[in-house]
Order: sequence, then C-alpha cells, then structure tokens
Amino acid sequence: MIRAALIGLALCTLAACETAKGAGKDIEKAGDAIQGAATEVQENI
Repeated sequence: MIRAALIGLALCTLAACETAKGAGKDIEKAGDAIQGAATEVQENI
C-alpha cells in the first residue's frame, strides 16, 4: 500500500515538472514577443 502511494507521488511529481517546463516555454515565447514589439516601437521613434 505504501509502495503504491510512493509510486503515485513520484508520478505526480514528474507530471508537475513537465507542466512547469511547458509553462516556462510559453512564458519565454510571450517575453520574446514583448521584446520584439518594444524593439519595433523604439525603431519607429
């Protein structure tokens, strides 16, 4: 019983890591878009 609970906990932890990794990539893409827009505005000034 305890072994099954530990395995379940480990799987949840791994899934959370993948979710955080995916969120990090999305945030990075958003940051790149904002940086590109800011650069465009500065060039047009």
